[in-house]
Amino acid sequence: MNIDELIDEVIDREGGFVDHPADRGGATRFGITQAVARAHGFVGSMPAFPREAAVAIYRQRYWIAPRFYQVAEQAPDIAAELFDTGINMGPSVATGFLQRALNALNRGARDYPDLTLDGVIGPRTLAALGGFLATRGDAGETVLLKAIEALQGERYLRLAEQRPANEAFLYGWLANRIG
Repeated sequence: MNIDELIDEVIDREGGFVDHPADRGGATRFGITQAVARAHGFVGSMPAFPREAAVAIYRQRYWIAPRFYQVAEQAPDIAAELFDTGINMGPSVATGFLQRALNALNRGARDYPDLTLDGVIGPRTLAALGGFLATRGDAGETVLLKAIEALQGERYLRLAEQRPANEAFLYGWLANRIG
């Protein structure tokens, strides 16, 4: 799946204008919060936020800037998951899940060195991903994806436990963001 298809999928899932009282992010349109829209120069009301602006933000802020496109060159399913998780939790959180999973799956640093959990896709993270995939073969991407989604699911549960208002979103997070 290419980035245009990923963006279309997210926009379809997020829908149009939403202003849920329990959502700390406040008003959104196409899944883009008002704060993010303002940071990218939009000054109008959120119900009028244009789809083209959302597409541009998704591409730049959640694909290019965190370098998920570089992950896609090696592991497109992992990149798609990082993109989606990055939108919902922040790109550095998504990258941190990848780094934690790679560290846990490197067999005591025998396959490749442990990574610093810095939430940044750089040469060492890309090399570790390549080392993992070379060692584990075709099934490796599927297993790594499961590990990332397990970390994501645990975080959703913790968010709902720590802030009961988040229970309003937990079912949807698990239904639409995991698997």
